[in-house]
Amino acid sequence: WSMVLVWSLMLFGALFFCNMLRQAMLDEAISIEDRIWVFDHFGTVSRSYYTFIEITFSGAWPSIARPLVETVSSVYAAYFA
Repeated sequence: WSMVLVWSLMLFGALFFCNMLRQAMLDEAISIEDRIWVFDHFGTVSRSYYTFIEITFSGAWPSIARPLVETVSSVYAAYFA
């Protein structure tokens, strides 16, 4: 039962990040390399969900959180805090 809750929360987080970062992928003020990085990690629901699996189970969240906070918006730090 608890794993269903964890997987559901990861899915909701993935959907939220995928929708919120859509503007960042289209923002020309952000460099093309950073926009490609955002797309590679959060561009589609499946990519975003896989990123959330990495964040949750592999301990790779600093390598994903830092570029997101530094290049897109510091608001995303609230999620990873």
